[in-house]
Amino acid sequence: MGDRLVIASHNAGKIREIGTLMAPYGIAVVSAGDLGLQEPAETESSFAGNARIKAHAAAKAAGLPALSDDSGIMVDALCGAPGVYTADWAETPAGRDYPMAMTKVWEMLEAQGTPEPRVAHFCCTLCVAWPDGTDLLFEGRVTGRLVWPMRGALGFGFDPIFLADGETETFGEMEPARKHAMSHRAVAFAQLKAGLLD
Repeated sequence: MGDRLVIASHNAGKIREIGTLMAPYGIAVVSAGDLGLQEPAETESSFAGNARIKAHAAAKAAGLPALSDDSGIMVDALCGAPGVYTADWAETPAGRDYPMAMTKVWEMLEAQGTPEPRVAHFCCTLCVAWPDGTDLLFEGRVTGRLVWPMRGALGFGFDPIFLADGETETFGEMEPARKHAMSHRAVAFAQLKAGLLD
């Protein structure tokens, strides 16, 4: 993979988490934003499709290998929504508002009388693309349930309402190192590590 990698994202939380995961391998990461690269339109209906779009755009523009992440939360009772549209559900004219998006999800579950447990999955697809157009995909998933009210301010996105199976703290309450060791991104990264770094 080389010793430099573009993280094809402008999301500070994702960049921080991926940078932490890559640090032990001596790979210097630089974000697409740091390189002044524009975010491409995510026009696919799957995490894999959108991850490929972002990784290939960054690899081509930077002339370096690029790693992208497309991830989101899928709620069983909402037929997998918000899914690939997770960030869109948080979009407002003033920027992303995840507390508003979490409230919307919870209110939808309440309105349809969804019983407990309200099963959800955090899903992540990582794509590593090279400037020559080749790529590899790695997928991770963590299953849990949604809780209310929101708990914790340590994570980002939907972390404050996601309680992974077997855990007592939401991702929003967990210390970052603990969350990074078990998150959907960590599961996908373990596959990437086995396929490319070990």
